[in-house]
Amino acid sequence: MAISELDFRSIIQDEIQNALNYYDTEFSQERIDAMGYYLGEPFGNEVEGRSQVVATEVSDVIEYIMPSLTKIFAQSGQYARFVGRQPEDVQAAEQATELVNFVVNNDNNGFRVVHDFMKDALLFKLGAVKFYWDETERTEEEEYEGLTEDELALLVADPNIEVVEQEAVEMGMTAPDGSEIPMSVTFNVKVKKTEMNGKVKLLNIPPEELIYNRRATSLEDCSFIAHRSQVTVSDLVAMGYERELVEQYAGYNDLDNDQERQRRFEDLEDGPEVDSSDPSMREVLVTEGYIYADYDDDGIAELRRFVALGDGAEIVENEPWDVIPFALLSPVLMPHRMVGRSVAEMVMDLQLIKSTILRQMLDNLYLSNNSRVVAVEGQVNLDDLLTSRPGGIVRSRAPGMVQPLAVPQIGAQAFQMLGYIDEVRDQRTGFSKASMGLDPSTLQSTTAAAVNATIQGAQAKIEMIARVFAETGMKDLAKGVLHLCQKHMSKERTIRIRNEYVALDPRAWDNEFDIEVTVGLGTGNEDQKTAMMLQVSAKQQELLQQLGLNNPIVSVTQYVNTLKKIAETAGFRDTDQFFNSGPEVEQALAMQAQQQQQQQPNQEIELERQKIELQAQLQREKAAAELQLQREKFEAELELRRRELELELQLRQQKMAMGGSISDNLPRV
Repeated sequence: MAISELDFRSIIQDEIQNALNYYDTEFSQERIDAMGYYLGEPFGNEVEGRSQVVATEVSDVIEYIMPSLTKIFAQSGQYARFVGRQPEDVQAAEQATELVNFVVNNDNNGFRVVHDFMKDALLFKLGAVKFYWDETERTEEEEYEGLTEDELALLVADPNIEVVEQEAVEMGMTAPDGSEIPMSVTFNVKVKKTEMNGKVKLLNIPPEELIYNRRATSLEDCSFIAHRSQVTVSDLVAMGYERELVEQYAGYNDLDNDQERQRRFEDLEDGPEVDSSDPSMREVLVTEGYIYADYDDDGIAELRRFVALGDGAEIVENEPWDVIPFALLSPVLMPHRMVGRSVAEMVMDLQLIKSTILRQMLDNLYLSNNSRVVAVEGQVNLDDLLTSRPGGIVRSRAPGMVQPLAVPQIGAQAFQMLGYIDEVRDQRTGFSKASMGLDPSTLQSTTAAAVNATIQGAQAKIEMIARVFAETGMKDLAKGVLHLCQKHMSKERTIRIRNEYVALDPRAWDNEFDIEVTVGLGTGNEDQKTAMMLQVSAKQQELLQQLGLNNPIVSVTQYVNTLKKIAETAGFRDTDQFFNSGPEVEQALAMQAQQQQQQQPNQEIELERQKIELQAQLQREKAAAELQLQREKFEAELELRRRELELELQLRQQKMAMGGSISDNLPRV
């Protein structure tokens, strides 16, 4: 038998109360103190008339770490990368990577979300981001004129269309007798079109609004976690809740009197927030929680989502759920605890000690400049003594009646102590002037190797924090965004990837992906990384030239990725302005090879044709040469015969001239 609504409400009330007690006793006052230290507010032990200076160690350290973390995570705009588990998953994993990063950067203010996510963790021990699918309803009014009956039926068949006004217009002609003959009917309509649009929303949760089970060691084994926030009556009614029920819980609630909330806004407010005179703008305490409970009484606890109003936890929603929609960060992990340590708590005691030393130094300097004196009673005019002005005169009855009271100088010892406190801070956090390159007196006579070692040693702690962030909250955030896209995106979405518009459909991704968070970690500074990648690219280029594009050692894609990484290290986020992607290059090379293969048979045919033509031309030239030779031979023989006849004629003429007899039978040519 399923749990009754009354019993389930009682379970939720107990969980909320236990979580609030844990929150109040363990973390609330620590976060209030951390905020005060970060803002450099007085400690409360100040003495009137004495120095009240406050050091800012907490703020200095956190603001030193934040630029490095921001550069590590946000420089490339790629917060996570999905990796296919099987060869057929590669393309889907690449598309999932592009979509998730697009959602974080474009659908949400990714930089601001990640910045506040990390800063909450550094300052308050825990940073929290909530991810959810936000559906918005957009209504537009449209007018259509001259619609036929079929067109009107097609328009009304759309479930998102509601007809507001409709007018039938008859168009006909007049008969000879004056009667109207209707020819056709058209319709003029005014409709209301409703479209549902949804997208993934990321919300930074203030630490005081998140409550959870005290025994939780991670989100995986957290049996109860909830987000308590203040929502206006207007917003709740717009979400579909009954107005009468919502207004019952509107007005004052315990979040209004929360010390953390007041501490955050005390420099902007002079008192608690006052309820609006407009009933619709009054705020209601809303608890959205996720709890493992055996609701259906089958002996197995399932994850359920509930929404409760007011301190009495009036449950207005209760449904089974699939995933806890939170991502959490802690900079220093503690084994077997969901919440670790913050950077602020590592240096809060140092800020108090340093402030105390500075105050004493200033008090000592003030006393030195305005030292007390010893005056012999009755021998000194006290009015002159109490009036301090340059060139003033103190009247006394005898010499030596006024003597200054010696004040010990503690400056040297105090500066040594401040230096020691800075060393302790550096060891705890990695913060130091040397690592920032701001201490020329220390670095000017130091070798380059020693300087690099100093900087890398300081960056090691920051890189450790970055690795913790990457493997915990950032990974959970990327998984959550992908889960929401696959679950709720009901149609293709076109996004811009590498200067091209690509249609992505997460519904087709039934694959499971591994995930890697791109954090840009590694040993060495940026110059060393760039130099190393240049060497790698040179070796890749050499292998491609020697072994060809299809060698088993390095591919064109790997070479292009190296070139892109060099550009990213130089600070260029859009590397597509320099190089095409590796798959695009390989696709272009494959098309060129295919075209060459298609052209090769044509080239062979062309060569064969040219060979035949050449042979035919040679045959023609040979035949012409033989014909010319025969012609020349015939002409030579003919010329020779003609010469013989001429000689024969001359011989006969001579013989006739000598009176001899000759034959009249001349040989024929």
